[in-house]
Amino acid sequence: MNYQGLVKRLNLPAGWKAPAELEYDDIRATAISRAHNHDDVQGINASIELIQRTRGGPWPTEPVTEDFNYVDEVWHECEFRDGNSFTYAVYDSHSHYLGCCYLYPMGGRTPLTEELVTYDVDVSWWVTPDAYERGYYPKVYAALRHWVETAFPFTKAYYSNAEIPDLPE
Repeated sequence: MNYQGLVKRLNLPAGWKAPAELEYDDIRATAISRAHNHDDVQGINASIELIQRTRGGPWPTEPVTEDFNYVDEVWHECEFRDGNSFTYAVYDSHSHYLGCCYLYPMGGRTPLTEELVTYDVDVSWWVTPDAYERGYYPKVYAALRHWVETAFPFTKAYYSNAEIPDLPE
């Protein structure tokens, strides 16, 4: 079968609502909203090369403006509300902005293939250069694995970052 251009909807139980806040060790994730715009713009613009290397994909190609990112965050809010995707702003326990994480339907970020059609959700993330230097890239990955297994109804997650860190056994 040719899956080109197809996007699977997230299969969520009737009435299920995604958590607006998640915690794991010293990491806090909050459903992204317009209130995160300043932190997010600063984080994206400081992280373009790192995002391209670690997360991969076509975004970002250039710095974002406050206005452009505001529209993007409103879109993320609507997607979250409607259960079509879930985007979180990620902070440490001292309220330092670390980056973002995304739970998207398969085929939305990563092109759907016969191999990938069995996955429930496409999970990706990025962190700022400062957070990366402080070891948060693998920590956010560990947090995501925990959250996907405990706070979401997905049975098979695809972690689509270009750089997947090793986790301790």
